[in-house]
Amino acid sequence: MTIHRDGDSPGPDERPRRRGRPARTDEVTGPGARERILEAARTEFAGRGYDKTSIRGIAKAAGVDAALVHHYFGTKDEVFAAAIEVSFEPALVLSAIIGSGTDGLGERLVRYFIGVWENPVSRAPLLAIMRSALTHEAAAKVLRGFVLRRLLERIAETLDVPDATFRAELAASHMIGIAMLRYVIQAEPLASAEPEKIVAMVAPTLQRYLTED
Repeated sequence: MTIHRDGDSPGPDERPRRRGRPARTDEVTGPGARERILEAARTEFAGRGYDKTSIRGIAKAAGVDAALVHHYFGTKDEVFAAAIEVSFEPALVLSAIIGSGTDGLGERLVRYFIGVWENPVSRAPLLAIMRSALTHEAAAKVLRGFVLRRLLERIAETLDVPDATFRAELAASHMIGIAMLRYVIQAEPLASAEPEKIVAMVAPTLQRYLTED
């Protein structure tokens, strides 16, 4: 313990800290804050669903102020959209799916889609996304916008066939139907089928949707 003489003031490191909002250190506001917020959002949406998840709850789980969540993502809808994007990571995979041309496109697409769902890390937030979209129009709107703009339009741009966007939507509807029955409703025998069996049976249909005149 430091003893001060009369008239002396405690040094800056010895003054008692005030209660209240924590200091805005690099740990709170630095480059890692955005990733922590996004991970907290994925966890909150997965565990609580769209309706019961709040910006304040996401901020608390991430250890930041709610204002910082708004700073990085804006509204709850925008946080939800970011959680969808990080689950699918479209920027990382679309080039691998569509960059090799249309030969084998159906197989690459369904193999990627099933792979995302089979991964336990990405499955939980995707289940929350699907369930939220079924029960909440705002969540459904965000999911539709993401699927249409970020995925289907980019795939359609590579297709040299009539009605390319419509074809891409048909492919997406097929895959979303599989996800609903296999992972959400868990309908048998689809729920227990080997992933490779699903890929082998679905890939030719997606290929026909996407490439055949």
